[in-house]
Amino acid sequence: MHDIFAPTAPSNPPVIEPADADPTEAGADAGTPRPGLDEASWAYAETYRRERPEAGRARQAAEEMGNVPISRGVATTLTFLARAAHARSVVEVGSGTGVSGLALFAGMVPEGVLTSIDADSEVQRVARAVFREAGVPTNRIRLIAGDALTVMPKLSDAAYDLVFIDADMLDCGEYIEQAQRLLRADGVLVVNNALWHNLVADPANEDDETIVIREALEAVESLDDVWVPALLPVGNGLLVASRRAS
Repeated sequence: MHDIFAPTAPSNPPVIEPADADPTEAGADAGTPRPGLDEASWAYAETYRRERPEAGRARQAAEEMGNVPISRGVATTLTFLARAAHARSVVEVGSGTGVSGLALFAGMVPEGVLTSIDADSEVQRVARAVFREAGVPTNRIRLIAGDALTVMPKLSDAAYDLVFIDADMLDCGEYIEQAQRLLRADGVLVVNNALWHNLVADPANEDDETIVIREALEAVESLDDVWVPALLPVGNGLLVASRRAS
């Protein structure tokens, strides 16, 4: 498929006291979290890496505009995944004010190109200024204002190393279907908000977003010939999956 947007890349956490449990008791060495320890550990992990000043300013801009930025833990994970994948071409669904874009650029190869899609051109304007402040060359950035499900079908098959989805979760199934087509073999899918405010794990919750996310998670997990997935308790939950060769 012809890509009308073809890349032109150049050659202090809260302290929660642990319970007085004996870690050698039954269950403690079997992966069962001790009461009181899990929240503190999660908070510690979320703030494990310091954030660069420009990312902090992008996060503040997001909050001022009513835009919800990714957590620091998610940003750290994005950088790691982009680096592990040696990502050269990345698609991002949900530009926001550039918090996630900065995290991706930090892990991508020096000449890598980020294609970032968002229906809100105003947040993209802020993201562009954030990238400029961070010293990202303009030829590494493709900010596309528009509906992602209209734009994504125009991008080339098997041409991308990583696809990050941080958008309306009611459409996450369709985004994942598009990502499956866009990713090369061994490419990485990352979906933010995959645990949806702790509601996905609650079998009694049947909100629309929760049901859609559950169905998407089940679909990815069931496609053994397509994905090697993992569900990470980072931020509001991250689905990560490696694309198998066809």
